[in-house]
Amino acid sequence: MAETTHFHVEHLFSLKDYVCLVTGGGTGIGLMATQALSANGAKVYITGRRKEVLDKAREIHHPDKQEADIRGEIIPIGPTDVRSKDDLQKLMKEIESKERYLSLVVAAAGVPGPKEPAPDTNDARELKDKLWDSEEPEQWNETFNVDVTSVYFTTLAAMPLLQAAPKDHYPSAIIISSMSGMMRNSQSHFAYNAAKAATAHLSKMMSSEFSRFGVRINSIAPGYFPSEMTMKQSDERNKADMPDEKVKDKGHKTPAERSGRDEEMGMAVIFLTKCAYVNGQILAVDGGVLNEVAS
Repeated sequence: MAETTHFHVEHLFSLKDYVCLVTGGGTGIGLMATQALSANGAKVYITGRRKEVLDKAREIHHPDKQEADIRGEIIPIGPTDVRSKDDLQKLMKEIESKERYLSLVVAAAGVPGPKEPAPDTNDARELKDKLWDSEEPEQWNETFNVDVTSVYFTTLAAMPLLQAAPKDHYPSAIIISSMSGMMRNSQSHFAYNAAKAATAHLSKMMSSEFSRFGVRINSIAPGYFPSEMTMKQSDERNKADMPDEKVKDKGHKTPAERSGRDEEMGMAVIFLTKCAYVNGQILAVDGGVLNEVAS
């Protein structure tokens, strides 16, 4: 049985000796995860398609040297195109040449997909013409390729290293899906919302099928968080800002009345990393939006 001292936050959430991989780790939610993990002692490999973005993330956001007793590391690796099996194999071989195991994989790489006009007409022919002409099947294929297919192959490629982790790390993967995959309205993003729904269900299937290897799979479904994907740009620190007005102008209520904070995403990541009794779950970190919209 646990003594009271065992509940100290440093005991509950220390990530000392954890080795992690974050795809899309240079910006957005991937960078938030990277900061949270490395600040609490983990060695975090970050990858993505743009080497300069990864290098900047390490330069600017590497844990403070004054916290040497608990700080981890941020290590750029790659670049990697997660759509490519060859790139994923190369990535895992490079990590395996440096590490004996991975404690955690965060699959955060993603794309927003095409945006359609709002389906706001009662005339079926007008609706068909508006949506038919606004996008192409290739755009849907690319959205699913990045947001769903690459998540599967990234997790699969990492399985041997995850299984090799110390048992007390309770190795796991965290799949970044979206609250958009849990709601019924399209938000003028049919492809993205459908892909994120598939990503969330994929995480559940993998949690069941891969549990025999001692690896947990959970998903985080973020709401409105500032990122390069949502705001179309990042600043000189690889960060983005989402004004409160943008959150309030979504056509529905957001009970939190603001976007999510970086630290709140970090809390979710660390909780799923450390709480070994959680497996196969989708954690919505959405400011209460799913209480307000049909899901």
